[in-house]
Amino acid sequence: MSTSKSLVPVLEALKSQILVFDGAMGSLLYERGIFVTQNFEQLNVTRPDVIKKVHGEYVAAGANVIETNTFGANRFRLERHGLVGEVRNFNLAGARIAREMAGDSAYVAGSMGPTGLLPGIAKRAENTVAYDTFAEQAAALAEGGVDFLVLETFRHLDELEMAVKAARFGAPGLPILASVTFDATETVADGTDPEHVARALAGWGVDMIGVNCGDGPQLSLSMAERMRGVNLPICVQPNAGLPRTVDGRLLYMATPEYFDVFARRMMQAGASMVGGCCGTTPEHVRWMAKSARMYSGSAKPADTHTRLPSAEISIGSEPVPLAERSSFAAKLAAGKFVVSVEVNPAPGVNPQVALDAARMLIENGCDIVNVADGPRAMARMSNLAFCSLLLQKYGIDPILHVCGRDRNLLAQMAHMLGAHAIGLRNLVIITGDPPKVGDYPEATSVYDLDSVGLLRMASEMNRGVDPAGKPINGGKTSFLCATGFEPGAADLDREIHRLELKRAAGADFVMTQPVFQQELLEKVLKRIAHLEMPVMIGVLPLVSYKNAEFLHNEVPGMQIPEEIRERMRKVPAGPEARKEGVRIAREMLFAVRDKVQGAYLMPPLGRYELALEVLDGLKR
Repeated sequence: MSTSKSLVPVLEALKSQILVFDGAMGSLLYERGIFVTQNFEQLNVTRPDVIKKVHGEYVAAGANVIETNTFGANRFRLERHGLVGEVRNFNLAGARIAREMAGDSAYVAGSMGPTGLLPGIAKRAENTVAYDTFAEQAAALAEGGVDFLVLETFRHLDELEMAVKAARFGAPGLPILASVTFDATETVADGTDPEHVARALAGWGVDMIGVNCGDGPQLSLSMAERMRGVNLPICVQPNAGLPRTVDGRLLYMATPEYFDVFARRMMQAGASMVGGCCGTTPEHVRWMAKSARMYSGSAKPADTHTRLPSAEISIGSEPVPLAERSSFAAKLAAGKFVVSVEVNPAPGVNPQVALDAARMLIENGCDIVNVADGPRAMARMSNLAFCSLLLQKYGIDPILHVCGRDRNLLAQMAHMLGAHAIGLRNLVIITGDPPKVGDYPEATSVYDLDSVGLLRMASEMNRGVDPAGKPINGGKTSFLCATGFEPGAADLDREIHRLELKRAAGADFVMTQPVFQQELLEKVLKRIAHLEMPVMIGVLPLVSYKNAEFLHNEVPGMQIPEEIRERMRKVPAGPEARKEGVRIAREMLFAVRDKVQGAYLMPPLGRYELALEVLDGLKR
């Protein structure tokens, strides 16, 4: 066995980083002209150059783990091609090829798939042969130098249990990742749900568990989230959606960018390993590898409600005291109740309407305006330019949103340095909506850094250190950094964990998504009290029943109680509906004003006068 000597054992690596698996082998070979009648595992012997090329492309794309081309190299599947005696030969060759191409750059996982036998129907003699072929396959993979075994795409727990026992016998000491495939009904073939599947796998003593194949990223993410309770590393490897027939060929339509959005959500949900199954390519892996570098070391949920994780911020000079960073920061530091209203220029070249709105809001008692960074992935004037106009024309010091979508690491640093140079000190740092949700789905995303990474960068700059750890020429920045938070998130534990990471990375205060439930807000405030962060509650005046239904059903993290939606339903659309929306927003805000340090208003459709109606009398 000739495993890499420079890599730490895979289970040790998982304690400190997210590992990115490669993508598909079979569908990629098919797209490159290898006919489906050809046995793909036979290529390990007859066309090793083809397999080496695929492995090499995945390693070059940034994969930390490549799987051997041995998924179907068991007796039953090879028998269909008259190759029943080649189990050891194909597995050994597949492992050696992968080992050669991985070198010291990646781990090698020995892939083992199901036999195709149906538990309960297969005869006892067939089950015995199945056990033997799994054991033979595992032994050959171990001999070829794999770092661990991955038993994948199993739909029947009985067969998977047999495969685990056989793998332990054939390759004692090798770690095992057991991965299952769920149906659209959210169960495996025998009707077992994800929670019970996870407990069964843990009971068999496997080292890692996973979800792969299936109907695409969304289902896999949901299933993985439900399997987290057994405290084992989780691997998620979805298909690139469902295939479609195009010009007689089966093609998977999920783009690398779309796939990566879910990969990042999987990492946030606690996946220790991510990768792709059918339809994924080196380009899909390249996107995931970039995101994994961003999330490594910070994506695993933990019991951190009583302690903060390490910020891991480079040592530099002490940052400027909070109260001295800006006039708005001084108000926060003094414990004053503050009000911010979001103002964004309309698409086009003339920002005057939005500029006038910002001045009107400040003159009527708002403390500050904040300007989003391409909200909903729509093309608008640069918010940096708009904020500069606010400063130049009216002396208004705004909050600049900075999102990770559009700029790489170097451009983000240049963006922040430029903002600081023209006098902008207040930032809201977010990850940002992907272009797929906006008007320009053909646009690409960058996401070199997510909100945690951007906060860490800003905090390092406040200490006079750039992302490479070098001193910044001329001193240090003095940014006040806000972060977003969804009180209505479907997985509140995960959302709070992310907020803890943001706090540790340098976030100074919180601006929440809109909240419509006093009880929900009070519960969340108790859960995050240990962070000792000022909280500005998000307030969004509803304008119609249709608007309320859309927000409740279509916008993640938004929960509008049924009684609120019913109130909007009972009033006619138009002025009466807007008045009712204002009343609802006022009721919520005035009920919780003593529990938060500020309000963050998001007037819909540029109706800034609604913000003033909501705020009327708030500070008296």
